[in-house]
Amino acid sequence: MEAILIECVQNNLSHFMYRNAIFMCERLCAEFPSEMNMHLLASCYLQNNQAYAAYHILKGTQMSLSRYLFALSCFQMDLLNEAEAALCAPNEPNAEVPNGAAGHYLLGLIYRYSDRRKSAVQHFKQALSLDPLLWSAYEELCVLGAAEEASAVFGEAAALIIQRQHLNQLSTSQNSLTSSSEDRSTVSFKNCGSENVSPRQLKHIQANNNSRDIPSTYNGPVVGISGGAAPQSHNGGPSSLSFYNTPSPMTAQLSGVVPPPLCRNLPPNPSSVSADNSPKSTVNSTIQAPRRKFVDEGKLRKISGRLFSDSGPRRSTRLAGEVGINTGTTATTVGGNWPTHHHSSKYVGGANRLSSAALRSVTLRKGQTWASESFDEGSRHEVLDDSRSNITITTSNTSPCAETRSVELDGAVVMNGSKVILSGASDVMSLFRILGEGYRLSCMYRCQQDALDLYLKLPQKHYNTGWVLSQVGKAHFELVDYLEADRAFSLARRAAVYSLEGMDIYSTVLYHLKEDMKLSYLAQELVSTDRLAPQSWCALGNCYGLQKDHEIALKNFQRAVQLNPRFAYAHTLCGHEYVALEDFENGIKSYQSALRIDSRHYNSWYGLGMIHLRQEKFEFSEHHFRMAFHINPRSSVIMSYLGTALHALKRSEEALEMMEKAIIADKKNPLPMYQKANILVSLEEFDKALEVLEELKEYAPRESSVYALMGKIYKRQNMHDKAMLHFGLALDLKPSTTDVATIKAAIEKLHVPDEIEDSL
Repeated sequence: MEAILIECVQNNLSHFMYRNAIFMCERLCAEFPSEMNMHLLASCYLQNNQAYAAYHILKGTQMSLSRYLFALSCFQMDLLNEAEAALCAPNEPNAEVPNGAAGHYLLGLIYRYSDRRKSAVQHFKQALSLDPLLWSAYEELCVLGAAEEASAVFGEAAALIIQRQHLNQLSTSQNSLTSSSEDRSTVSFKNCGSENVSPRQLKHIQANNNSRDIPSTYNGPVVGISGGAAPQSHNGGPSSLSFYNTPSPMTAQLSGVVPPPLCRNLPPNPSSVSADNSPKSTVNSTIQAPRRKFVDEGKLRKISGRLFSDSGPRRSTRLAGEVGINTGTTATTVGGNWPTHHHSSKYVGGANRLSSAALRSVTLRKGQTWASESFDEGSRHEVLDDSRSNITITTSNTSPCAETRSVELDGAVVMNGSKVILSGASDVMSLFRILGEGYRLSCMYRCQQDALDLYLKLPQKHYNTGWVLSQVGKAHFELVDYLEADRAFSLARRAAVYSLEGMDIYSTVLYHLKEDMKLSYLAQELVSTDRLAPQSWCALGNCYGLQKDHEIALKNFQRAVQLNPRFAYAHTLCGHEYVALEDFENGIKSYQSALRIDSRHYNSWYGLGMIHLRQEKFEFSEHHFRMAFHINPRSSVIMSYLGTALHALKRSEEALEMMEKAIIADKKNPLPMYQKANILVSLEEFDKALEVLEELKEYAPRESSVYALMGKIYKRQNMHDKAMLHFGLALDLKPSTTDVATIKAAIEKLHVPDEIEDSL
């Protein structure tokens, strides 16, 4: 009953029928209350997004897997202290973290969100060393700014680790199959006795010996003879026989039915030539046993006694060593009076699944009868007469040459498998090196163009995926190339319309481009795709923000935070809206919340700097802009505002140097040039300031503030006509209401000397 319920639960989970899985698993735990079954019930609840249920079920469990699952449920419930205690017992500091690489990755996340960066980096690196395919751990290292170069992480050493893991898995799988076949097989032919065993009795024996499941793809190595089947054990004693895929021919004969195939689903062996270079007979994987006449009881017992003789240790050669199976040729199937031809069928598993201690040699020979019975030293042949078929079954002590040949064949198969695994692992690692280095450079905010060049080296089929195109869009966004970012994100949407990766950034791109129609359409599409994704509500908030409806925008960003409290960008967008509403206190709280989640989220450092700049707290402003600049040293906007803060602190020389760097970083950005002109005006270098503004007019010909500043400079130089001209041009460009008032005030005081104006 327990096995049936467990199989039912696992089947329901594999078909995503979580409610039924939970119901059946509750019945299982009620009938068989064990920690393993409770672990299975908690798994059902976790997959059904009910972490709180798994938390209560697993609390206090000691099994390693249960502790990992309990920590995972605690993490989802934001109970980080309990999650850490489950993975790292306080009284056992050197204890192994449960669940290997996955356990270290989860522990790294716990440390990251509890603001212990050094420990988080250590566990993410440990997870990668255990499993180089754990890409998420490398992503976290990149986000923390602690990732090594991808070539060092995803090199040949990582490929060898993957190869070793796969070989260990194959070895473990083979051992488990061998042990399970021995544990779950039926009683041997020696215990079955004679021809008096009925099919009903055989079914009863089978039911008693198969209380546990075995893999349905496993085909037991069975070789049958007239009236029975007798696979050898390791020590020459009677061995067991599986009834799952290779039933005994005796059963079929006693019940009057044609015997089933003797050898099914045998894997092909490329070596079908014996030691003396003579080719062996080829046997198809669907050979059927011939229909035979009943033999008398004495004869049957005589055969059985010889098969299970304990005269000495028996060793048998591998079936694949004696019988070459050629998948590209046709083999004759002998089955009573129905000789047919079949091509070899698909096989399950490799040649290493055939145990050399469990199979006897089988050869097909034509032209021999079953009449003679010969005896040689070290070998015995049983030949029975059957007018419809010719099959010789040989059991003998394996010679050293045959055993050596079997070991060599097995080694060759293992070597070929190792090479295939290593080649595949190397291909995956070469792909990861490009993706990893591109992502690392993007997260460093230093070499966005280098990241774009790396992504271009990807094969076309990988480049045109949603994730890669989203990363390309983000790189263009950081380069303030919004048109190219729009193009890349549009391609990402087309490649994977279901993916929300990077859509929050895409909505910000459309916000900066003032594409209100496209932004509105994107927001509606995202909400219809997934209403519970924070990216959807960020896009909706940006849509309202573009319409200057900051209160509604703020509500949408707060909804994104509610859906995922660890989504740092949603907190930052909330801060931007609070600043737009001039609620600086809540704006500071939102930015600080984002930084608690991700200390390298430079947008929040920038936001805090802007608040302090507006509050004229210039020292605080410079500190926060400096932090943002340290994280993203390529941002022209951050450099511009850092220079502005330095200028406000009367450090004009440093401010000018920073403005020069900002101009070089992005010549299309008008802000640093305008701020540089302001600094030059304060230093009374009017001619240099006018040169900068004349150049700026080419990049921003419709920027009213440029003409207003030029008017002020001409006024300071007592060139009133040119000053009046530029003030008029500034008003014609329809500036904001505040700027209009400032320009009109300057026009009214056009003929007032600067000394008097300053005193006023």
